Amino acid sequence: MERKLRELVYYVAVSLDGHIAAPDGGFDAFLVEGDHSSVMFGELGDAIPSHVLAALGLSAPGTRFDTVVMGWNTLLPGMEIGVDSPYPHLRQYVASRSDKQVAPGITLMHDPVATVRELKEEEGLDIWLCGGGELAGTLIDQIDRLMLKRNPFAFGSGIPLFGRAPYAPRRFDLVSARPFESGVVVEEYVARHDA
Repeated sequence: MERKLRELVYYVAVSLDGHIAAPDGGFDAFLVEGDHSSVMFGELGDAIPSHVLAALGLSAPGTRFDTVVMGWNTLLPGMEIGVDSPYPHLRQYVASRSDKQVAPGITLMHDPVATVRELKEEEGLDIWLCGGGELAGTLIDQIDRLMLKRNPFAFGSGIPLFGRAPYAPRRFDLVSARPFESGVVVEEYVARHDA
């Protein structure tokens, strides 16, 4: 019986017009409270920063992800408020073009495509691509599943879902769309590898 490879899952909040953050990198406009939070704190609770879980008296369920990959600009806002290791309950990998100081427990990666390919070959739960857009654009051919928290507003401009990835159409098939009263729709897409 063939072993199922781990999936790289790009799980992120996104605006109606496809932005994961405002032009300045801010993401305060995204809806955190509402009935959609049952998904965030339930089935995708592994993707909640540990300091948030601790403040709520919760712990990561350890059922969906055991590894997170993120870009340097995704890690930076946490570092600026003193959170040097946002997901210590996961194996943390941060992409950077140059050497940087990172907290113990974080692995710096200079070749994210090679790193993700190696991670997929290992045993374990799925790998969460946390962001940002530039890293997602670099890893687009490695992404197996998109999980988008589509928020009911448009930024107008900002950081695109896949950064400035070169034009090369990649097909993803919609497998579910769960609308919530908050206006958020949790959309799930699977990559079509034969396209």
